[in-house]
Order: sequence, then structure tokens, then C-alpha cells
Amino acid sequence: MLSSICAGYIPPIQPRSRIQHIRLLQARNQKTSSAAAENDPVAEADQDGKARVKLKKQAQSSWTAKHAGADADTQSDFLSNLGEGQNISQIDSLFVGDILGKKSDIADGSLRDWDFRKFNNLVGDYWIAPTFLDNMGLHIVKNYMVEKGCFDSQTRVPLILGIWGPKGQGKSFQCELVFKKMGIEPIIMSAGELEHEWAGTPGRLIRERYRKAAEVSRVRGKMSCLLINDIDAGLGHFANTQTTVNNQIVVGTLMNICDDPNHVSVYQEWREGDVIQRVPIIVTGNDLSQIFAPLVRDGRMSKFYWKPGRHDLSCILHQMYKDDGLTFDDMGILLDLFPNQPLDFFGALRSAVYDDQIRDWIQNDVVKSKITDEDANLTAVSRRLVSKQGLPVFNKVKVTVDSLIAQGNRLAQEQQMVNDHKLSQEYLKDTGPSQPGLIGLKG
Repeated sequence: MLSSICAGYIPPIQPRSRIQHIRLLQARNQKTSSAAAENDPVAEADQDGKARVKLKKQAQSSWTAKHAGADADTQSDFLSNLGEGQNISQIDSLFVGDILGKKSDIADGSLRDWDFRKFNNLVGDYWIAPTFLDNMGLHIVKNYMVEKGCFDSQTRVPLILGIWGPKGQGKSFQCELVFKKMGIEPIIMSAGELEHEWAGTPGRLIRERYRKAAEVSRVRGKMSCLLINDIDAGLGHFANTQTTVNNQIVVGTLMNICDDPNHVSVYQEWREGDVIQRVPIIVTGNDLSQIFAPLVRDGRMSKFYWKPGRHDLSCILHQMYKDDGLTFDDMGILLDLFPNQPLDFFGALRSAVYDDQIRDWIQNDVVKSKITDEDANLTAVSRRLVSKQGLPVFNKVKVTVDSLIAQGNRLAQEQQMVNDHKLSQEYLKDTGPSQPGLIGLKG
């Protein structure tokens, strides 16, 4: 009686139940050992006789999921493999539900590809100016040669190439054509990303983008670079403009990257052994004189002034209109009639010749009347465009020199009216030149 209530007392087991209990323990141990062998990389290598160390993804836990980003025959790791992340193949099924989909996690890699441009949309023949290709290609090649140790330690190659010139001359588009021709996958930023409501965010974004370009060049084996379009719009110091903390941080970040492109930290932590590959930076703008002078100096930035000459403009325009039957001499006629016009002016002429077809489609197929009629049901146009039903496929317009000249005269007249009226001066004539808060405008 007393022994039955003592702590640690084990009641006697009958012989038959004892045997069953031993068999049950043996079965459990065998099942546990087989499961451990599946998860053990060494055990898997012993079973199939191959020198392969790889875990079975379906048996992984979230603790060992970090090893799934790299294979034994590659040099990438789970951080640098941009195509992998926390999806159904790298984490327990317990944490991946069916409600949001198998790749419901934001780190599954599907949101990382937008940074890079492959330029698959550039289909057809385009004219790349030889001078543009020579300056930009030479800058990219020199920076990669510095990384490979082709120069002595005393040779200093600027990291940034500043391409500047008048507006609308195709600087950004020529850059994209050079990237496509050289097989480069760049990361492209705009001036709108150089300002943020939180101080320091644009500077960190530049460092993150630069590190990602360097990582892609190392892991994927493809040339990459960082392109910042219209940098003077974000960092330029114009009349009556205010310099923000982000402007100072961005300038300081770019100067620091130029001075030491192999050590770029993202956060406050500095790691001496964190060495990345050097990749070039290319910026475009209209007036580099408005940027902080130490950033533009020769040791950090090479400058290239781009204003296409008559031959370059004729070649670009002829490549644009040669399928319409226009000759090289016809391009000369357009350049003579519209001198000092930027390149985008002549590109706008082509889209303007489709206005008559669009107007005819609205009046004949949708509204069944003139657009200017009072009873014209213009809401039908909205229903067609939103539902994407019954949309037309326009025939190729017969482009002639006379039609381009007519559209060019109309566009030039609109430009002249903007320059002649200058309504902003009329609106702000009583404010005075010293009034704060007027960005780039004076009374």
C-alpha cells in the first residue's frame, strides 16, 4: 500500500505487454533514424555514393532553410542568390498557406527583378551615335579593367561619367541602346528618388542599388552599372531653391563611393572585410554646373557633352522614317525647316500623324457623330477604352514630307505661344524677386 504511492514507483509490467512495449520503442527508433538520415547531408552522400551535399527541400525546417539558396557547384550563397527566398521550397509548409498563394512572402524573389533592365522592348534598328558609344563604352570598360588590375596603382580612373547637354537630345535613350549593344543589365534611378520624407533614405537607396549592381556582376557574370537620370533635377542648386539634408547626404554618398568603390556599407555598421566589386556609375543631366563642384571634379567624374550634330540627327531620323520610304535628303529638309529643334520634336511628329485616324474612329465607330456635336455620347469612348473591347487596329499611316511639315508647323506654333505669353510672369508680377517659396520663378 505504501509502496504504491511512493514517488517514482513503476507498476510491474506483464510479460506480454513488456514485449509489445519493446517492439514499439524499436519501431519508433527506426523511424527516427531514417528521418534523420534524410535530413543529414553526410548520410545522403553515403547512401548514393556521390560526393554531393544537399538537403532535401521537402524535409527542411525554417532553421536550415538558409542553406537552400546555394548549390555545391556554385559560388553563390543564400544571400546573393537573387532568385530564391522564403517560398514553399525553402520554408516549412506550416508557414506557407494557400490563402495568399505559395509565394505569399515578400522575400520570395519575385519583387527583386524590377531593379534591372534587359531592354527587350527595344526591337528594331536604331542609330547609335559613334561618339556616344565611344565615350560611354570606354568609360565602362576602363572601370572594369581597374577592377581586374590592368592598371598600376597610381592610375586613377573616375567612377562616374556625366553625360550632359540640351534637353530632348536622346541622352537616356542612347544610354539604353549602348547597354543593349554591350549586353549590360544596369540599375536605373531617376531624380525623383533622390528626395524622400525621411532624411537619409535616398542615400541608403543609392548604396543598396550600387551593391546590388556589384553583386549581380559577381554572381551572374554579367556587366552592370548604376544609371541616374536627370541628376541635376534632384541635386542642382538653382535660384530660389532650398538645399535639403537629403541633397547633402546624396552628394556625400556619391563622393564616398567614388573614393572607395570597393567598400560600400548600407547601414551604420562598417565591416572591413566586406569588399564588393567595382561597377561604374553613369549620370545624365542638362547642366552639371548646378551640382556641388567637388562631386564633378575630374578625379571623380568624367564629363561628356552630348549635342548631336547634323549628321547624327540625319542618321537618327532616317533610321526612324526609312520604312516609310523617306530618304536621307528628306531628313535634311526637315532639319532645315525646323532648326534648333531637339530630337524629341521630330519623334513627336510621327505620333501626331495618327491623330486623323483616331478622330475618324471616334466619330464613325463610337460616337456616330462629330465630336463637337452637343448630343455626342462621348461616354461611349470611356467604356470602350476601359473594357478594352472593340478597340481598333490602325493601318500604317502613309507618312510624307508634307504631312510631317504640317504637323511640325503646328507643334512649333504651340511652342512659340508658350514662350510669347509667359503667363507665369503675369501671375507673379506682384510677388517680387525676393519672395521665398517660388521655385525657379521671378516676378
